[in-house]
Order: sequence, then C-alpha cells, then structure tokens
Amino acid sequence: MKNSPSFGYLSELYVQVLLAIVLGGLLGYLWPQVGTSLQPLADGFIKLIKMLLSPIIFGTVVVGIARMSDIKEVGRIGVKSLIYFEVVSTLALVIGLVVVNVIKPGAGMNIDASHIDAGSISAYVKAADGNHGFVQFLLDIIPNTIVDAFAKGMMLQVILVSVLIGIAMVQLGDYGKPLVNVIDILLHALFRVVAMVMRLAPLGAGAGVAFTIGKYGIATLWSLGYLMLGVYITTILFVVLVLGGIAAWAGFPLPQFLRYFKDEILIVLGTCSTEAVMPQMLVKLERLGCDKTVVGMVLPTGYTFNADGTSIYLSMAAVFVAQATNTDLSLGDQIVLLGVLLLTSKGSAGVAGAGFVTLAATLSSIHTVPVAGLVLLLGVDRFMNEARAVTNLIGNGIATIAIAKWDGAFDQKQAMEAMRLRHDKPATAETEVLATDP
Repeated sequence: MKNSPSFGYLSELYVQVLLAIVLGGLLGYLWPQVGTSLQPLADGFIKLIKMLLSPIIFGTVVVGIARMSDIKEVGRIGVKSLIYFEVVSTLALVIGLVVVNVIKPGAGMNIDASHIDAGSISAYVKAADGNHGFVQFLLDIIPNTIVDAFAKGMMLQVILVSVLIGIAMVQLGDYGKPLVNVIDILLHALFRVVAMVMRLAPLGAGAGVAFTIGKYGIATLWSLGYLMLGVYITTILFVVLVLGGIAAWAGFPLPQFLRYFKDEILIVLGTCSTEAVMPQMLVKLERLGCDKTVVGMVLPTGYTFNADGTSIYLSMAAVFVAQATNTDLSLGDQIVLLGVLLLTSKGSAGVAGAGFVTLAATLSSIHTVPVAGLVLLLGVDRFMNEARAVTNLIGNGIATIAIAKWDGAFDQKQAMEAMRLRHDKPATAETEVLATDP
C-alpha cells in the first residue's frame, strides 16, 4: 500500500525540521524550564557537525586544488572572493546604518548609561578585549603547528594549510595522486558520517528554539520589538533586493536558491549556527554546478569574511544603543563606526552569539557609544541572531555561485538538472549527503 501524500512529506528533512521548530517553540512557551533544559541537545548537534568541519574543509580544498590544471586559478579565485566579500558586506553595513537612522528604534527610550549594571555583559567585553587589531588577525591565520589548526578548529588556519598542501600535491604530479585519492576516499567517508548526524537535525533545531523561548520568553520581544522588526525587515529586503539581484545575474534566481536550500535554512533558523549545515552546503553547491575548487575555497572563507546578516545587525544595534542612551552621533562619528565595523565584522559569522562579542569589540574601540548599553540587547539578541544567521547562510551560498559564475566555473545546465532531480525525488537527510559518491 502506497503512503498517502501527507505522510510522504514527513520523510523530507525540511518538514521534520519545521515541525520540530514549531513543537520546540510551544514547549518553550508552555514549559519554560523544560525548554531551557534542552539546550544540551542543540549544543550537542552543533558539536557533532563542528567536529567534522576541519577535515571536510581540508579534504575538499586539497582534492579540488590537486585536480586543477592551472595553479594560478587558486590566486585568481581568492582575489575575486575578497573583492566580492568586501563590496557586499560594506553594502550591508551601509544599508543597516541608513535604515536605523530612518526608523530610529531607540529614540525616546532615554536610558541613562551611567545607571546601567554592565555586569551581565562582562564576559562579552572580556572576550572582545582579545581583539588585538588587524595585524594580529593576519598573524592568527598562521597556526603554531599544522595539528593545532585542526585541534582548535580555526577555519582560516585550516584553509591556509589546505591550500599549501593542495599546491604541493599539484607540484608532485603523478607521485602525489595516490595520497590525493586517499584523501578523497576519506572525504566521502566523512560525508557519510555527516549523513548519520543529519538525522538528528530536527532534534537539534527544535531543542534550540525551545531553549530560546524558554529562557528569554515571548514577553522580551515586545520591549525591543521595534528594533527586532527593523532588523528582520532590513535583512529580508537585503536578501530579496541585493542578494536576489546577484543570484539573478548568476543565473540561479533567488526563489530557486531558497527552494533548493530550504533544509539548511530551517536548520540554521533553529540552531542559529551556520556551521551546522556547512558540510551539506559544500555538497549541494558542488552538485549544483559550482566547481569543486571554488566551493572549497569560497564557502569556508565566506563564513569568516562575508557576514551580511551580522553586518546589518552590527550597524543597526550600535546606532540603536546610541539612540537609546541619547548619545549624539554625527555623520563623521557614523563614518568612523562604519570603518571600524569593516574590520571587526570579519570573523563573526558561523558561531551562535559571536556577533554580540563583535559588537562589544566595536563599541570598545570607538569610545563614543557606551558599551554598557549592550545590556539593552541581551534579552533579544538570540532572537535577532536567527535573522542574521539565516542571512549569512544565504549570502555565502549566493556568493559561491556568483564567484563561480564570475570565474566561468558554474554549469548552468547542471544547476537546472539538480533542481529538477530534487523536485522529482524529495531528498531525506541521508540522501542529501550520500549523493556525493562519484
């Protein structure tokens, strides 16, 4: 007997995740203590994925470069990526500044910064103090040892090691092919592990939402609802107008992109972490027709350098704190703020809550807006983190497609075929990842 269409849809990952998010929200609202206690489930799911990221990135980059015909492609792709990231993230910062100055969500709150107890944000300020500037940022890309890069899971360090070894494999020629084949086999094995872990995606997403609602409550949304509404509307407009325009130019329109990556978008919505879906993104972008080398270099690097949603949030939140505390920011002050954010916003994507640390580092650097004002954002930061995480994910996916198109490494026919196959045969958590076998 054939399954009815309604039950058949339950086998699709995005349906399972969506149901888990709804159930998690209800659980967190009705039984807050139970919802809060589910945080380990969400954290456990993210940790399971993160433990696989370093070797997957390593394998993808090394195999991609080792099988290239022209080593100059690596430098060309890297330059194009950095140009794209800087232009788009700067545009996101500017749009955030413009919107927050127009809607003025903090105006009229009249908060006295000197009377704010900043104890609750001391951990964030302490973490922000670890930021030692751009030169230190560049030095931190070089690991102390190769093993250290993988042990700490530092993405840029892993990419650096991977690129160097990939170039070395090219120089070795036929002598290095056996090792490349071994790494390729290991990569396929890791993706099969990812397929196992992704079965837990609905549990991780549902637990994440239950924790958020249970700990912070729906009531906290009303007090800063205007700011939240502004952030959500701005990110949606950015995705539709800016990223949608880029996607249309690349030949893969935004509606098709959202439909193709709906599973990943919903998982990020629940977990607030783009790292939770990076392995799947690597697989699906390559299957979509993007060259393996482009995917391996652009997507992981974009997680650090291309935080579109976080950029919007940072500019809006910084000016919001100034408005709420009656801190006057001239045009010159806001230009300085924009310049600082261009530096501090790098490295904020991927991990849930990192944007708040970046915001603390920014305000500490400019000494114009009181850092203590960040206390106003604590209650709703997790809710806004959902908007910026999803925007970051969409931005990096479209960036990979756009740079592949720019470099002549995007197969339009393969993209359409991938969309057709996905529409004809709905994918489960396992088949999404296991389809990488050659």
